[in-house]
This record gives sequence, C-alpha cells and structure tokens, in this order.
Amino acid sequence: MKNCLDHFPHLLLLCSALLFQNSSAQEVTETDLEKFALPTPEAEAGLPGEGALRRYDGYVKRWPEFRATWSKRVENDQGAVVFLGDSITQGWGPDFKGYFEGMKLANRGIGGDTTRGMLIRLKEDVLSLHPKAIVMLMGTNDLEVEIDPEAIGRNFEKIIAAIKAQDPEVPIVLCLVFPSSPEKNRPADKIQRVNELYAATAKGDPQVTVVDTWTLYAGEDGNADPKWFKDLLHLNPDGYARWAAALRPIFATLGFLETEPDDFTPEPGFESLFNGKDLTGWGFRPTPPRKQAKKPRPDAPVFVEIKEPVSFDGETRSNDGRYRAINGRLVVTTPAEGRRIQQLWTTREFPEDFVLRLEFRATPNADSGVFIRQPQLQCRDFPLAGPYKDLKNYRPQDWNELEVTVKNGKARATCNGEVLEEAMEVPETGPIGLEGDRGQMEYRRIRVKALP
Repeated sequence: MKNCLDHFPHLLLLCSALLFQNSSAQEVTETDLEKFALPTPEAEAGLPGEGALRRYDGYVKRWPEFRATWSKRVENDQGAVVFLGDSITQGWGPDFKGYFEGMKLANRGIGGDTTRGMLIRLKEDVLSLHPKAIVMLMGTNDLEVEIDPEAIGRNFEKIIAAIKAQDPEVPIVLCLVFPSSPEKNRPADKIQRVNELYAATAKGDPQVTVVDTWTLYAGEDGNADPKWFKDLLHLNPDGYARWAAALRPIFATLGFLETEPDDFTPEPGFESLFNGKDLTGWGFRPTPPRKQAKKPRPDAPVFVEIKEPVSFDGETRSNDGRYRAINGRLVVTTPAEGRRIQQLWTTREFPEDFVLRLEFRATPNADSGVFIRQPQLQCRDFPLAGPYKDLKNYRPQDWNELEVTVKNGKARATCNGEVLEEAMEVPETGPIGLEGDRGQMEYRRIRVKALP
C-alpha cells in the first residue's frame, strides 16, 4: 500500500496529461516524465533564448506531463495545423471546442509558458509534426515576469528563424498579444510594444499572416474588455468563439476550410461580375503619380502604382498574388507590408443606373473599400475599424450583405439593411473597384442589375 501511495502523485500527473489529449497514445512512463522535465537552472543557462524559465509548481508539473504525452502522438499528429502558445492556447482543449470541423489540429499550449520556453520546445513539440500551418500566440507571460519587450521580440525572431530553417513555406498565423490589465502586471503600453516588435519582424514576410487580435479584444482604455475574458487574461466561452471567428477566414484562404465551390445563382435580372472561379472581367488600372514624401515614415503604407492596365481574364490570382479567386470568394489577402493600398477594378464601366449587391467578410480591424464608378464607399470590419461603428446588424468576421443603388448621380448604400450612406455623389460613369489596405477582405456573390 505504501508503494502505491508513493506513486500516487505521478499517477495523477499521468491521468491529467492523458485526459488533456483525450488520445489512445501509448502510456506515459515515469522515465518519459524525467526525460521531458523542465531544464534545471544550471542546464537552462546553455539553452537558446532570453529570460529565466518560470519555476512555479503548476508550470513545472505541466511541462513534462504535456510534452511526454505529445511525444507519443508525433506520428498521429503529422501534418496537423499546430497551435503554439500558453494557457490561452491550452484553453482550446484537444478538440478546439468544435470550431474548426474537418481540420487536423494539434494543441501545443502549456499554461504559464513564455517565449523562451516555446523556443526551447519548438523542435520536438511543433516542428517534428511537419505542420501544415502554425498558429502562434505568445508573450503575455513574459511580461508578467517582467521580461523586457525587446528580449521578447528577440525570442520571437529566433522562433521564426527556426521555423524557416526547417520549412521556408509553412504558413505562420501570428495572433497579436491579447490585451490584459496592469492588475495582471501586463500593462497596455508594454503589450503594444511587443506587438510592434512582432509586426516589425513579420513585415515584408509573405510566410507570416498577422491577425489583429489585440484590437479584437481591447476596450477603450487599451486593456482587456471584460466582455471576452473571465479574469482579464483568460478567455471566456464568448472570447474563444470570437477568436475562432477571426481565424476561420484565414484558414479558408489557406485551403483548410470552406473548400467547396459556392453554388450561388443571382436573382432574376442580376448578372454576376465575378464568376467565382477566376478574375475574368477584373484587372488593374493605371494609378496617378503620387507625390513622394521627403522623409517617409517607417510605418507608412505602401501605395501600389500601376503604369499600364492589366487584365486578369482566366487568371485565378492577380500578378502580385494579392487578389485571388478561391471557391467563389474574391479574396484580398493580408499584405505582408502591414498596409498595402491598391485597387482591383472591373474592366467595364457602368454609365447606367444600377443596383450592386455583394457579400463581404473581414478579419479583425481589416480595412478595404468598394469603389462606385470612382468614389470609395468604406467597406471594413466596421465595429473595430469604423466609420460605421454602431451598426446593429453587422456580423463580425462573418458574411454581410452590401447593397448599393445608384440613381441620378447618387448612391444609397446599406449593410444588412442598415443605411451606410443615403446619397453619396458619384460620377456619370466609371468602373466598380475593390480596395485592399490592411487585414484580409473577402467578397462573393458580386452581381449587378441595370435600372430603367
């Protein structure tokens, strides 16, 4: 009996690890736990990264039990989309709350982990799975233990470099550090500094898609909006639903979700301007020369200049890859530059009065626009990006219907039936355009009906 009691704490660890993964993997042994034990302070000194590893009891226990269990699942989890993070990622559970049905997923979140901890375990826990994509959320715990944002940024650079060294093409979905609270020793200014460093590392890198999950959860004071959190740090169920909604459009663009063509048929009297299969009927138009700033800001948006018209008839993507036709969706992808301003236009013009209908979906804080002959109607993630922040029918990170009626030189626009513009002045003729700025925007079911 005494021997059994001596082993009872270890049995609890084993059971909790196995329950977390809900798998039929081989049993984890005490030898496995010893193999994956958190490095000693002496051993830690020779490991990569900056910032002391955490040493509180819960973290010291979770590190070996989770990692030992995962080591038994390496073969089973090959080719998964891997989530790497801390307790917020761990909180998805093994089934990710059912939000990403049809995707092969692997959760590699450990409560209490820091960027250095994730760097140290990256190869065994993540890269060994040869993931189809990696979703990352990291850094909040570093701030809690007062690791300098600059050091956090350098750890992040090392993580990105290690991923690229194994696979220079695997998509990386970077979720910006969520807001929290000074009460949690995570002040808004330091979180924002970490996010700035992350964005600077990702800038210009098409392998990394940045999702603005800071704005998604921030209140007016820049701290966590209690609506989405149970303790100003960890998400409540509504918070996880919001995160899932933010990721789904990105996963669809990567080809993991919504893989079937859209079988929409226009209403009588309407004709499609986008066939859902390619960019026939769309192209780039020459842009007027822009006056160059004497001292460009480092964070200034990139304005794309087009010298000659380009048609994309029969092409599934624009010549720069920014605009893509994917299963009935005309996707304006997230720019690697952070902000990249350009327009895709119809190759025909519309001199007659007409009704334009389309549906759009925006990632958090995305910014785009629909051009009516020439003037721009803002088409964004309205609650976060504005200007129409008080819409009651808008569905964040879901499909919304935009309807524009052009009559006698005026355009009336509604979103899900709510008025955006009552009488926007428009020229006598011109094309219809879709802008790209920041974030990912998608358009579908674009159709028009001429009015008498």
